[in-house]
Amino acid sequence: MTDKKKNYWQGKRVLVTGAGGFIASHLVEILVKLGVSVRAFVRYNSRGDPGLLVMLPQDIYSQVEVVAGDLRDLPAVQMAVRDVSYIFHLGALIAIPYSYVHPAEVVETNVMGTLNVLLAARNAGTKRVVHTSTSEVYGTAQYVPIDEAHPLRGQSPYSASKIGADKLAESFFLSFDLPVVTLRPFNTYGPRQSARAVIPTIITQALSQKVIRLGNLDARRDLTFVSDTVRGFLNVGEVPGLEGETINLGTGIEVIIGDIAQKVIELVGKTVKIVIDPNRIRPEKSEVQRLLSDNKLARERLNWNPEVGLDDGLKRTIVWIENHLDYYQTNEYQI
Repeated sequence: MTDKKKNYWQGKRVLVTGAGGFIASHLVEILVKLGVSVRAFVRYNSRGDPGLLVMLPQDIYSQVEVVAGDLRDLPAVQMAVRDVSYIFHLGALIAIPYSYVHPAEVVETNVMGTLNVLLAARNAGTKRVVHTSTSEVYGTAQYVPIDEAHPLRGQSPYSASKIGADKLAESFFLSFDLPVVTLRPFNTYGPRQSARAVIPTIITQALSQKVIRLGNLDARRDLTFVSDTVRGFLNVGEVPGLEGETINLGTGIEVIIGDIAQKVIELVGKTVKIVIDPNRIRPEKSEVQRLLSDNKLARERLNWNPEVGLDDGLKRTIVWIENHLDYYQTNEYQI
């Protein structure tokens, strides 16, 4: 947390969509610490559950304006956008297996939801919209490292929906000069992440069982610790002249899923067996086998570098999950 960021963000009014999610909850926490007036848009449910925001320290959470609604409801989004200068749009349905089962809901939320954010931002004269993409839009790497010019390939309904959302953001910049920047994180991990993601899946099973059940052990991923990803969002929000650009956010280092599992087992210090569970394997042509970022643009334009190495990040994540193991359903495959 630098003095520059404190000076820049102090007193700003910001909307974070999808604020109850993994990355967004960390972003909300840091923004509040930086003196930002944060409006957190969360998906409505009858329980009044704001998602992972409940895990924020009470003195932080009490300063957040929580607004419940649905991204597919334009009037709700318009009300959330009112009187804010910056929008961090992280709201989405993100689970790939879920998109196989409920593709229509995923497309409606991710595409129409993004359209509503863009429409509302245009009408409100928002100073900057940071739209969140995903490395999944690239599909299996056709070359590495993957730069922002790499072809897009929708290998799952989820990735196709995010391609559509990314292109809508691009179109609103080109058509209406909306000041939108697209940030494309590669695989982020860390405390609070749900077990639908591979790192918590490995850690929770290693801590609680004698067997780790996984799908594709040979897939390669570029893993970024959540605090580094959040710094990327902050930099994208404040650096001038980025409008219309798409920027990768990754470490530029690839790791094999099977090797990560072995590393976690070593760090946990238990005897655990790794087995392949056919139920966890994606359809063959839908499997993204390799993701490795070219982060040159992030380094040059955002002055961003990853600071947390994999070993350190895994250790921090293991400690957090061990202290919150009751949050996870370790015996079930979560889609």
